[in-house]
Amino acid sequence: MAENYRIATLAIHADDHLANTNDVASPIHLSSTYAYNSDPTQLKSLKQLIEAGGFHDDIVYSRYNQPVVVRIEEVFSKLLDGHAVAYSSGLSAFHAAMIYFNPKNVFIGQAYQGCKQILNILKRNYGVQSHPLDSAAELIQPGDVIHLESPINPYGTAIDIEKYVKIAHSRGAFVLIDSTFAPPPLQFPFEFGVDMIMHSATKYFGGHSDLLAGVLVTKDPKISEALHGDRNYIGTITASMESWLMLRSLRTYDLRVRKQVANAVKIVKYLDEHRAEFPALKSLTHASLQKEEFVKRQLPLNGGPVFSIEVATPEIAKVLPSKTKLFHHATSLGGVESLIEWRAMTDSVISDTLLRISVGVEDADDLIEDLSNALKQL
Repeated sequence: MAENYRIATLAIHADDHLANTNDVASPIHLSSTYAYNSDPTQLKSLKQLIEAGGFHDDIVYSRYNQPVVVRIEEVFSKLLDGHAVAYSSGLSAFHAAMIYFNPKNVFIGQAYQGCKQILNILKRNYGVQSHPLDSAAELIQPGDVIHLESPINPYGTAIDIEKYVKIAHSRGAFVLIDSTFAPPPLQFPFEFGVDMIMHSATKYFGGHSDLLAGVLVTKDPKISEALHGDRNYIGTITASMESWLMLRSLRTYDLRVRKQVANAVKIVKYLDEHRAEFPALKSLTHASLQKEEFVKRQLPLNGGPVFSIEVATPEIAKVLPSKTKLFHHATSLGGVESLIEWRAMTDSVISDTLLRISVGVEDADDLIEDLSNALKQL
């Protein structure tokens, strides 16, 4: 497909050429194994397949590949402007990146606690060391990894991607960015020189709170081949049902994420301008409230659909979700429904007065009214 199509079109048509039936909506493929080619001249030995770069061009066994994964990887590749590899979750994608880079040191700041737990496992088993993101540049060695998350979980605020890319590359290190909180068209990290992008595709790409998936994207097709080869044996391919649900979800992706970020910016603006009406509200964080110049370059639509608030006491934080009618009190983010979470329930190091809010596709004015009423009760 031509590269000049826009995101909304690519999400629907990027995989058209891979359809192997005339179904408008892709069928689901639940088979765990697939018959070999009936033409003996087309058969390849395992040695030949490995020498050719692996299995991902051949559908023989669902741990290696299956038809719908091929299609979602094609859509991801076009949306994310690189070569995409799909995984069973965002954390399996992060783990795969660590296996590929094999760093001795990882420099990481505020980030999803699951990524930090994986680094703890790698430290326990292999001696991989974790360091604060803003450690002295002299500590960074060739082959090390700077892992960025921007916008940051759970605050929805941005950090300067280009700054850390320059530091990493000056030391022969790599930059992996978790861009889950701002997928395209909200953010395009390759424009700022990162080496690899990861997403928990569970969130905005999935968008319906009904699947788990992850994705890594690289500009280098040889790295993509290596990631596919590793995935064959660590067994973290996206499963058949989840792949089919993902392909369905990607068709409406652009509509959803644009509505979600517009809703979030509108809600944040209202809360910021009416702080005096909410005595319980002590702080409000979102990229749209940041003044740094890099934020405008990185996030042309003013941020992502997640923001956070801090309230006066832990007791208020525990009670507030129950006072809302339209926000489900639940973890995760990115679905069509709005969520609010007392974040201390799933993050042991976060403030116990913080609430993370993931904005869905409901009417923004209804969400503002609901959240305002809940805050005023407290």
